[in-house]
Amino acid sequence: MELCSITGLRGKVSVPGDKSVSHRCVMFGSIAKGDTEVHNFLKGADCLATIRCFRALGIDIEETDSAILIHGKGLRGLTAPSEVLDVGNSGTTIRLISGILSGQSFESNLSGDESLNSRPMKRIIDPLSQMGANISSVLRNGCAPLYITPHSLHGIHYESPVASAQVKSCLLLAGLYAEGETSVSEPTLSRNHTELMLKEFGADIHSTFALDSSRATASIIPGRELCGQKITVPGDISSAAYFIAAGLIVPDSEILIENVGINPTRAGILKVCEDMGGNITLLNERTEGGEKIADILVRTSQLHGITIEGDIIPTLIDEIPIIAVMAATAEGTTLIKDAAELKVKETDRIETITDNLRAMGCDITPTEDGMIIIGGNKLKGAHIHTLLDHRIAMAFSIAALVAEGITKILDSKCVDVSYPEFYDTFEELLAE
Repeated sequence: MELCSITGLRGKVSVPGDKSVSHRCVMFGSIAKGDTEVHNFLKGADCLATIRCFRALGIDIEETDSAILIHGKGLRGLTAPSEVLDVGNSGTTIRLISGILSGQSFESNLSGDESLNSRPMKRIIDPLSQMGANISSVLRNGCAPLYITPHSLHGIHYESPVASAQVKSCLLLAGLYAEGETSVSEPTLSRNHTELMLKEFGADIHSTFALDSSRATASIIPGRELCGQKITVPGDISSAAYFIAAGLIVPDSEILIENVGINPTRAGILKVCEDMGGNITLLNERTEGGEKIADILVRTSQLHGITIEGDIIPTLIDEIPIIAVMAATAEGTTLIKDAAELKVKETDRIETITDNLRAMGCDITPTEDGMIIIGGNKLKGAHIHTLLDHRIAMAFSIAALVAEGITKILDSKCVDVSYPEFYDTFEELLAE
């Protein structure tokens, strides 16, 4: 994909359904009794991997143009897969499904692509083992492939060293099959889609948040059957982030992004943009299915550097690539800290962001847990090495819109993981 600088992005866009919510709709609908009907489901590669896995576990899932229909069989309705469950590149799929499979009466094998099989799984293996699960790393390196065999589970209280929605969700799902209460405490509140949605499905789940310490605890008590639901997935704020950034940094632009999920555990990008001086307005705010939703209006703004650290990091960890691009165009210095989790994403994103912004002429210094970006210099077109990371491809596509000369996004097809229509949506804005 080759891109060049432009001006005047104007119009309305709708982004695909939230990836995190879409994953959970399939998983929870599969272990619920009755049908779950999902609208605005994200048909990206990661979420399709979740569908593929649950079909292999005996669940009938219909795909139509307007909805996904999941014929759930209840907590004990899954059946033994006849082959290895292929999660592709989806960390959410493998970590969450491991919690469910740890409570089943059959054995399971889980594996993914080369990138997925290099990502850390001890963060779920260790606490699941504390619950009594028989789960192991086949290669004994703390990574997938994973092998799970039947064993009874018991509830635990787990003090998570990191704020991770995937770890928390994995243990809460295992808790549905455990004897006694399971609770997970985090140093700060991570994405809470699992807690909100399990409550809608009828689970006995509750959360507490201590303002004085920022510690958050989610607890689940087994015994209740889940019931199928009708769900409309909100637009994914991680996908909206690229159009928010484009509206702020491309000259003479005004973009309205409609029906975006603004769950406070995900919406750190909005606060960062406002703190950088971005002109952002939330319109038509409402709550549907426990999730907050709004239309987001953005206009071209003069941004300035800020420090991004602490409790806000878990609410924007996936948006740091595009935040780094905004920082490169802003006046002054932006410091990103407490984001070591970037090293274990689809790529080491600290390294990938640094290499590509340097290629575009940005003054950027990587650190152990983030980066220092000195903005204000005009970016230059370059060859962007995505390393098949969808968020790197999309973030640097936005950078290309304000760079001198031609920018070539290598392996741009990787955007299909989360946003197959990404480049088509930009064509629509240009047409308007």
